[in-house]
Amino acid sequence: MKNILVPVGSSKNAKSHLQYAVDFAKATGAKLYVVQIYNVYTKAGTMIKIDDILERESKEFLERHVSEIESKGVEIITKTFKGKLIDTLELVCKSLSVDLIILEPRTNSIKDEVFLGKTSGKIIKQTNIPALIVPEGFVFKPISSILMAIKSAIIKKEEALRPLNVLIRDFNAKVNLLIVKTPFYTKEDTVINQALKAIISSSKETENATTYQGVLEHYKEFNPDLLCVVRRKRGFFTKLWENNIVLKKDFHITGFPVLVLSGLK
Repeated sequence: MKNILVPVGSSKNAKSHLQYAVDFAKATGAKLYVVQIYNVYTKAGTMIKIDDILERESKEFLERHVSEIESKGVEIITKTFKGKLIDTLELVCKSLSVDLIILEPRTNSIKDEVFLGKTSGKIIKQTNIPALIVPEGFVFKPISSILMAIKSAIIKKEEALRPLNVLIRDFNAKVNLLIVKTPFYTKEDTVINQALKAIISSSKETENATTYQGVLEHYKEFNPDLLCVVRRKRGFFTKLWENNIVLKKDFHITGFPVLVLSGLK
């Protein structure tokens, strides 16, 4: 893993989240891009150069955040970008060859009942960039046990497993695979190919209405440090991610980070 991107908002958790990202980057030998994306809507004839002001303030905001955490020798680069969140984020990730986005769940949401706020929810739902969702105030620790939950073991894009392979390599992590047989599954969905077989320590099958329900039923058996799921158009957390906001009462797994891979098919 070479390049990690951290979008920074104005939440009270921003400092601890950035420290987690630095510690994670240190452990994986990655460079850290700390970014803020802003958009400006101005009326015709506005005399003040709003763009220049916002860019300067945004840059100062990022620099101040970085100065308040322990860099631990990690290369940290701050950047600001103007544009619509998702479109700009995808362009930035492509131009910087970003391998992973580290997200805080709520960003600037002030509601305690919210798990994923609008910004983080949009990034998870509307992009195909590998992302790590880190619980609020979570302190970095080595990842030794990973629960990977999927409803189909069919893999056509082996490169999508790259972030998972990095964790296995850098932390010597063990991966336990949970195949959730949802309605209309096929026999091929349960066949584990060589690429997946090479990285898992164990596998288990379960029958549930959704992958999410399968995880809720079985994750305590594995006691993982991290949950790994696959992003699909109609996949994990489908119901929860119909809207960009996800409530804590609907999401019962908030005690450890969640790695969201890009689609395997």
